[in-house]
Amino acid sequence: MLRKSEATPPLGEFEVLVLTAVLAARQDAYGAVIHEEIEGLVNGNREVSLGSVYTTLDRLEQKGYLKSWTGEPTPERGGRAKRYYEVQASGQRALRAALEPMKKAALIVEQLG
Repeated sequence: MLRKSEATPPLGEFEVLVLTAVLAARQDAYGAVIHEEIEGLVNGNREVSLGSVYTTLDRLEQKGYLKSWTGEPTPERGGRAKRYYEVQASGQRALRAALEPMKKAALIVEQLG
């Protein structure tokens, strides 16, 4: 029988940010918008490269946490198409599991503060 940690591999901090950004971007979740959402989440406290966003998106898709598809080419992008992303149910479960300890920690800090 799988332990809970084996059923849902833990997410790293940046993976949490990327999944959160994809959810926040909704139907407009493609690379540049996801990057902007992450920069808003970190509030200028760290530099986020677009390359690291794409690498993490690929990794999360390989884990089955994201699904992606290619949109239609657009003239404003020189005929290139955007790659869109959507969080899958497994990604939502992994994100909830990763955030649960942080919610508890935040509650303790609030109570002490």
